[in-house]
Amino acid sequence: MVSADQSHRGNVLNTSFEELLEQFLAYIRIERGLSPATLAAYRSDCLRYMQFVQDQSCADLAQVDTTLVEQFITSLAQESAKSRARRLASIHELHRFALQEGFVDSDVSRSVKAPHMAQHLPDVLSIGQVQQLLEATGVPAQADATSSEYEQALAYRDRALLEFMYATGCRVSEAVALNLQDLDLERGLARLTGKGNKQRLVPVGSYAREALQVYLSSGRTVLMQRAKTEAELQAVFLNTRGKRLSRQLMWNVVQDAGNRAGLQVPLHPHTLRHSFATHLIQGGADVRTVQELLGHASVTTTQIYTHVSPQLLMESYMLAHPRAR
Repeated sequence: MVSADQSHRGNVLNTSFEELLEQFLAYIRIERGLSPATLAAYRSDCLRYMQFVQDQSCADLAQVDTTLVEQFITSLAQESAKSRARRLASIHELHRFALQEGFVDSDVSRSVKAPHMAQHLPDVLSIGQVQQLLEATGVPAQADATSSEYEQALAYRDRALLEFMYATGCRVSEAVALNLQDLDLERGLARLTGKGNKQRLVPVGSYAREALQVYLSSGRTVLMQRAKTEAELQAVFLNTRGKRLSRQLMWNVVQDAGNRAGLQVPLHPHTLRHSFATHLIQGGADVRTVQELLGHASVTTTQIYTHVSPQLLMESYMLAHPRAR
Protein backbone atom coordinates (compact mmCIF):
# COMPACT_ATOMS: atom_id res chain seq x y z
CA MET A 1 0.00 0.00 0.00
CA VAL A 2 1.31 3.47 -0.90
CA SER A 3 1.73 5.66 2.15
CA ALA A 4 0.00 9.02 2.46
CA ASP A 5 3.39 10.71 2.74
CA GLN A 6 4.54 9.23 -0.57
CA SER A 7 1.37 10.20 -2.38
CA HIS A 8 1.47 13.68 -0.88
CA ARG A 9 4.93 14.50 -2.18
CA GLY A 10 4.86 14.01 -5.91
CA ASN A 11 1.48 13.60 -7.55
CA VAL A 12 -0.91 16.01 -9.23
CA LEU A 13 -4.66 15.53 -9.03
CA ASN A 14 -6.55 14.51 -12.12
CA THR A 15 -9.23 16.81 -13.53
CA SER A 16 -12.11 15.09 -11.74
CA PHE A 17 -10.51 15.39 -8.29
CA GLU A 18 -9.26 18.92 -8.95
CA GLU A 19 -12.72 20.10 -9.97
CA LEU A 20 -14.33 18.55 -6.89
CA LEU A 21 -11.70 20.02 -4.56
CA GLU A 22 -12.10 23.54 -5.93
CA GLN A 23 -15.89 23.38 -5.77
CA PHE A 24 -15.74 22.08 -2.20
CA LEU A 25 -13.34 24.81 -1.04
CA ALA A 26 -15.46 27.50 -2.72
CA TYR A 27 -18.54 26.10 -0.99
CA ILE A 28 -17.13 26.09 2.54
CA ARG A 29 -15.52 29.50 2.02
CA ILE A 30 -18.83 31.10 1.03
CA GLU A 31 -21.17 29.14 3.29
CA ARG A 32 -19.06 29.30 6.43
CA GLY A 33 -16.91 32.38 6.02
CA LEU A 34 -13.82 30.45 7.10
CA SER A 35 -10.49 32.15 7.63
CA PRO A 36 -7.68 31.72 5.06
CA ALA A 37 -5.77 29.57 7.57
CA THR A 38 -8.72 27.21 8.05
CA LEU A 39 -9.31 26.97 4.31
CA ALA A 40 -5.63 26.16 3.82
CA ALA A 41 -5.95 23.33 6.37
CA TYR A 42 -8.98 21.92 4.53
CA ARG A 43 -7.13 22.13 1.22
CA SER A 44 -4.08 20.36 2.64
CA ASP A 45 -6.13 17.57 4.23
CA CYS A 46 -8.31 16.96 1.17
CA LEU A 47 -5.42 17.20 -1.26
CA ARG A 48 -3.47 14.61 0.68
CA TYR A 49 -6.50 12.32 0.85
CA MET A 50 -7.32 12.66 -2.85
CA GLN A 51 -3.73 11.98 -3.86
CA PHE A 52 -3.76 8.85 -1.71
CA VAL A 53 -7.02 7.70 -3.28
CA GLN A 54 -5.73 8.45 -6.77
CA ASP A 55 -2.62 6.37 -6.08
CA GLN A 56 -4.94 3.44 -5.36
CA SER A 57 -6.15 3.64 -9.00
CA CYS A 58 -9.39 5.46 -8.22
CA ALA A 59 -10.22 8.00 -10.92
CA ASP A 60 -12.86 9.81 -8.85
CA LEU A 61 -14.51 9.76 -5.45
CA ALA A 62 -17.33 7.49 -6.67
CA GLN A 63 -14.85 4.60 -6.81
CA VAL A 64 -13.82 4.98 -3.17
CA ASP A 65 -15.20 2.59 -0.55
CA THR A 66 -15.15 2.62 3.24
CA THR A 67 -12.12 0.33 3.39
CA LEU A 68 -10.05 2.80 1.39
CA VAL A 69 -10.98 5.64 3.72
CA GLU A 70 -9.91 3.48 6.67
CA GLN A 71 -6.64 2.62 4.91
CA PHE A 72 -5.87 6.30 4.49
CA ILE A 73 -6.40 6.97 8.20
CA THR A 74 -4.25 3.94 9.03
CA SER A 75 -1.48 5.29 6.80
CA LEU A 76 -1.31 8.35 9.09
CA ALA A 77 -0.29 6.24 12.08
CA GLN A 78 2.79 8.35 12.79
CA GLU A 79 0.67 11.48 13.25
CA SER A 80 -0.98 12.39 16.53
CA ALA A 81 -4.53 11.27 17.19
CA LYS A 82 -5.60 14.91 17.11
CA SER A 83 -4.11 15.46 13.64
CA ARG A 84 -5.70 12.28 12.30
CA ALA A 85 -9.06 13.28 13.75
CA ARG A 86 -8.80 16.67 12.06
CA ARG A 87 -7.97 15.09 8.69
CA LEU A 88 -10.89 12.68 9.03
CA ALA A 89 -13.21 15.58 9.83
CA SER A 90 -12.12 17.24 6.56
CA ILE A 91 -12.74 13.98 4.69
CA HIS A 92 -16.23 13.68 6.20
CA GLU A 93 -17.02 17.22 5.04
CA LEU A 94 -15.71 16.47 1.56
CA HIS A 95 -17.77 13.29 1.18
CA ARG A 96 -20.93 15.00 2.48
CA PHE A 97 -20.44 17.77 -0.08
CA ALA A 98 -19.81 15.23 -2.87
CA LEU A 99 -23.06 13.44 -1.99
CA GLN A 100 -24.98 16.70 -1.81
CA GLU A 101 -23.72 17.80 -5.24
CA GLY A 102 -24.26 14.43 -6.92
CA PHE A 103 -20.60 13.45 -7.38
CA VAL A 104 -21.30 10.21 -5.45
CA ASP A 105 -24.35 8.11 -4.58
CA SER A 106 -23.47 7.51 -0.91
CA ASP A 107 -21.19 8.78 1.83
CA VAL A 108 -18.73 5.91 2.33
CA SER A 109 -16.79 7.86 4.97
CA ARG A 110 -19.75 8.13 7.32
CA SER A 111 -19.01 4.98 9.34
CA VAL A 112 -15.28 5.70 9.70
CA LYS A 113 -14.60 6.90 13.25
CA ALA A 114 -11.85 9.18 14.45
CA PRO A 115 -9.01 7.56 16.43
CA HIS A 116 -9.39 7.60 20.17
CA MET A 117 -7.88 10.66 21.78
CA ALA A 118 -6.96 10.70 25.43
CA GLN A 119 -8.59 13.69 27.04
CA HIS A 120 -6.03 16.05 28.49
CA LEU A 121 -7.17 18.64 30.98
CA PRO A 122 -6.19 22.18 29.96
CA ASP A 123 -3.40 24.07 31.70
CA VAL A 124 -5.10 26.23 34.31
CA LEU A 125 -3.72 28.79 36.75
CA SER A 126 -5.12 29.20 40.23
CA ILE A 127 -6.73 32.54 41.06
CA GLY A 128 -3.64 33.41 43.08
CA GLN A 129 -1.34 32.59 40.18
CA VAL A 130 -3.43 34.77 37.86
CA GLN A 131 -3.03 37.62 40.34
CA GLN A 132 0.73 37.09 40.40
CA LEU A 133 0.85 37.07 36.60
CA LEU A 134 -1.12 40.30 36.29
CA GLU A 135 0.94 42.10 38.92
CA ALA A 136 4.16 41.01 37.20
CA THR A 137 3.49 43.30 34.23
CA GLY A 138 5.33 45.94 36.24
CA VAL A 139 2.88 48.83 35.89
CA PRO A 140 4.24 51.65 38.09
CA ALA A 141 1.94 52.97 40.78
CA GLN A 142 3.03 56.43 39.71
CA ALA A 143 5.26 57.91 37.06
CA ASP A 144 8.73 56.43 37.41
CA ALA A 145 11.52 58.81 36.47
CA THR A 146 13.86 55.91 35.76
CA SER A 147 11.55 54.44 33.09
CA SER A 148 11.38 55.77 29.58
CA GLU A 149 8.07 56.92 28.15
CA TYR A 150 7.91 53.85 25.94
CA GLU A 151 8.74 51.47 28.78
CA GLN A 152 5.86 52.83 30.81
CA ALA A 153 3.57 52.68 27.77
CA LEU A 154 4.46 49.02 27.23
CA ALA A 155 3.88 48.23 30.90
CA TYR A 156 0.41 49.79 30.73
CA ARG A 157 -0.28 47.88 27.51
CA ASP A 158 0.82 44.54 28.91
CA ARG A 159 -1.30 44.94 32.04
CA ALA A 160 -4.34 45.94 29.97
CA LEU A 161 -3.81 43.06 27.56
CA LEU A 162 -3.53 40.37 30.24
CA GLU A 163 -6.42 41.82 32.27
CA PHE A 164 -8.56 41.88 29.12
CA MET A 165 -7.69 38.33 28.13
CA TYR A 166 -8.49 36.96 31.58
CA ALA A 167 -11.64 39.10 31.93
CA THR A 168 -13.12 38.01 28.62
CA GLY A 169 -11.59 34.58 27.94
CA CYS A 170 -10.84 35.75 24.42
CA ARG A 171 -8.67 33.90 21.92
CA VAL A 172 -5.32 35.42 20.97
CA SER A 173 -6.64 36.12 17.47
CA GLU A 174 -9.59 37.99 18.96
CA ALA A 175 -7.33 40.19 21.07
CA VAL A 176 -5.13 40.86 18.03
CA ALA A 177 -8.16 41.89 15.96
CA LEU A 178 -9.70 44.11 18.66
CA ASN A 179 -10.41 47.67 17.47
CA LEU A 180 -11.31 50.78 19.43
CA GLN A 181 -14.92 50.67 18.23
CA ASP A 182 -15.22 47.15 19.68
CA LEU A 183 -14.86 48.51 23.23
CA ASP A 184 -17.67 50.06 25.25
CA LEU A 185 -15.94 50.61 28.56
CA GLU A 186 -18.76 52.76 29.92
CA ARG A 187 -21.13 49.79 29.75
CA GLY A 188 -18.35 47.24 30.37
CA LEU A 189 -18.71 45.37 27.07
CA ALA A 190 -16.43 44.23 24.27
CA ARG A 191 -17.30 42.86 20.85
CA LEU A 192 -15.11 39.93 19.84
CA THR A 193 -14.82 38.50 16.34
CA GLY A 194 -14.21 34.77 16.53
CA LYS A 195 -13.95 31.83 14.16
CA GLY A 196 -15.92 32.18 10.94
CA ASN A 197 -16.15 35.95 11.58
CA LYS A 198 -18.85 35.27 14.19
CA GLN A 199 -19.22 38.15 16.63
CA ARG A 200 -20.27 38.07 20.27
CA LEU A 201 -20.56 40.57 23.11
CA VAL A 202 -18.75 39.75 26.33
CA PRO A 203 -18.61 41.56 29.67
CA VAL A 204 -15.41 43.34 30.71
CA GLY A 205 -14.89 43.42 34.47
CA SER A 206 -13.91 46.49 36.49
CA TYR A 207 -10.21 45.56 36.84
CA ALA A 208 -9.84 45.11 33.08
CA ARG A 209 -11.81 48.30 32.36
CA GLU A 210 -9.55 50.29 34.66
CA ALA A 211 -6.39 48.83 33.12
CA LEU A 212 -7.70 49.55 29.62
CA GLN A 213 -8.60 53.14 30.51
CA VAL A 214 -5.09 53.75 31.86
CA TYR A 215 -3.51 52.17 28.80
CA LEU A 216 -5.71 54.04 26.32
CA SER A 217 -5.02 57.40 27.96
CA SER A 218 -1.39 57.00 29.04
CA GLY A 219 0.10 54.13 27.03
CA ARG A 220 -1.54 53.80 23.66
CA THR A 221 -1.25 57.54 23.03
CA VAL A 222 2.53 57.08 23.12
CA LEU A 223 2.61 53.97 20.92
CA MET A 224 0.20 55.31 18.30
CA GLN A 225 2.55 58.19 17.45
CA ARG A 226 4.29 55.85 15.01
CA ALA A 227 1.11 54.42 13.51
CA LYS A 228 0.82 55.08 9.79
CA THR A 229 -2.34 53.42 8.49
CA GLU A 230 -6.00 53.69 9.46
CA ALA A 231 -5.99 50.01 10.45
CA GLU A 232 -3.13 50.69 12.89
CA LEU A 233 -4.90 53.75 14.29
CA GLN A 234 -7.97 51.60 14.99
CA ALA A 235 -6.14 48.71 16.69
CA VAL A 236 -6.36 48.60 20.48
CA PHE A 237 -3.11 46.79 21.22
CA LEU A 238 -0.04 48.25 19.48
CA ASN A 239 3.67 47.47 19.39
CA THR A 240 6.51 49.99 19.66
CA ARG A 241 6.26 50.78 15.95
CA GLY A 242 2.60 51.69 16.17
CA LYS A 243 1.51 48.50 14.42
CA ARG A 244 -1.12 46.02 15.55
CA LEU A 245 0.33 43.65 18.13
CA SER A 246 1.10 40.24 16.61
CA ARG A 247 0.20 36.83 18.01
CA GLN A 248 3.88 36.13 18.66
CA LEU A 249 4.34 39.31 20.66
CA MET A 250 1.26 38.49 22.70
CA TRP A 251 2.81 35.11 23.48
CA ASN A 252 5.98 36.95 24.55
CA VAL A 253 4.00 39.26 26.85
CA VAL A 254 2.49 36.27 28.67
CA GLN A 255 5.82 34.45 28.88
CA ASP A 256 7.70 37.52 30.17
CA ALA A 257 5.07 38.18 32.84
CA GLY A 258 5.16 34.52 33.88
CA ASN A 259 8.95 34.61 34.19
CA ARG A 260 8.86 37.77 36.30
CA ALA A 261 6.17 36.24 38.50
CA GLY A 262 8.26 33.09 38.94
CA LEU A 263 5.41 30.82 37.87
CA GLN A 264 6.80 27.32 37.33
CA VAL A 265 3.84 26.13 35.26
CA PRO A 266 3.10 25.68 31.54
CA LEU A 267 2.16 29.12 30.29
CA HIS A 268 0.84 30.41 26.98
CA PRO A 269 -1.88 32.91 25.97
CA HIS A 270 -4.55 30.20 25.92
CA THR A 271 -3.77 29.49 29.59
CA LEU A 272 -5.68 32.66 30.47
CA ARG A 273 -8.65 31.49 28.40
CA HIS A 274 -8.58 28.09 30.10
CA SER A 275 -8.30 29.75 33.52
CA PHE A 276 -11.17 32.14 32.73
CA ALA A 277 -13.51 29.26 31.85
CA THR A 278 -12.46 27.03 34.74
CA HIS A 279 -12.80 29.78 37.34
CA LEU A 280 -16.29 30.66 36.03
CA ILE A 281 -17.42 27.02 36.25
CA GLN A 282 -15.94 26.65 39.74
CA GLY A 283 -17.64 29.90 40.74
CA GLY A 284 -21.04 28.53 39.80
CA ALA A 285 -21.54 29.63 36.18
CA ASP A 286 -23.47 27.15 34.04
CA VAL A 287 -21.81 25.49 31.07
CA ARG A 288 -24.12 27.09 28.50
CA THR A 289 -23.20 30.57 29.70
CA VAL A 290 -19.50 29.77 29.53
CA GLN A 291 -20.03 28.32 26.06
CA GLU A 292 -21.51 31.64 24.89
CA LEU A 293 -18.73 33.66 26.48
CA LEU A 294 -16.02 31.50 24.88
CA GLY A 295 -17.72 31.48 21.48
CA HIS A 296 -17.76 27.68 21.26
CA ALA A 297 -19.99 26.26 18.54
CA SER A 298 -20.68 23.14 20.61
CA VAL A 299 -21.21 22.78 24.34
CA THR A 300 -19.16 19.56 24.15
CA THR A 301 -16.03 21.66 23.68
CA THR A 302 -16.86 23.67 26.80
CA GLN A 303 -17.50 20.65 29.00
CA ILE A 304 -13.79 19.97 29.43
CA TYR A 305 -13.79 22.90 31.88
CA THR A 306 -16.22 21.14 34.20
CA HIS A 307 -13.38 19.08 35.64
CA VAL A 308 -12.94 19.44 39.39
CA SER A 309 -9.59 20.51 40.77
CA PRO A 310 -7.77 17.92 42.94
CA GLN A 311 -8.00 20.25 45.95
CA LEU A 312 -11.77 20.65 45.66
CA LEU A 313 -12.08 16.92 45.03
CA MET A 314 -10.17 16.14 48.22
CA GLU A 315 -12.16 18.68 50.27
CA SER A 316 -15.46 17.23 49.04
CA TYR A 317 -14.26 13.70 49.76
CA MET A 318 -13.09 14.53 53.29
CA LEU A 319 -16.38 16.24 54.10
CA ALA A 320 -18.71 13.65 52.55
CA HIS A 321 -17.18 10.19 52.97
CA PRO A 322 -17.99 8.53 56.33
CA ARG A 323 -14.56 6.88 56.60
CA ALA A 324 -12.39 9.54 54.98
CA ARG A 325 -10.69 10.67 58.21
